[in-house]
Amino acid sequence: MTTPREVSESYWAAECRRDVDAVLAHYHPDATYEDAGGLRRGEREIRAAYEESARLYPGLEVEIVQEFPCGERSALEFDAVLIDRAGVRHRVRGVNVVCVRDGRFASVRSYEDPPAPA
Repeated sequence: MTTPREVSESYWAAECRRDVDAVLAHYHPDATYEDAGGLRRGEREIRAAYEESARLYPGLEVEIVQEFPCGERSALEFDAVLIDRAGVRHRVRGVNVVCVRDGRFASVRSYEDPPAPA
């Protein structure tokens, strides 16, 4: 796995399993992750964001809608469904802008709509 799409597909498979250790294996130790919650640097801060997401939404389904590649960077539009602890499904649409270095994320910026009832 070397392209941004390949890394993203593997990453989302791990995230859909809610396997935080496998998700973090897709990040460089000094990576950054930014979303509406702010900028997170390094494994500890990034781990906390994924653990909180998995706690609130134990289920996740993701489909890549399209990719806009540019070398080691890509913008990947996605359609997702977060499933909360009561089993309620929430649709999320967004774009991740990723930078891949040596087969792992150097940075991820996530732009997404707030979850809406599916």
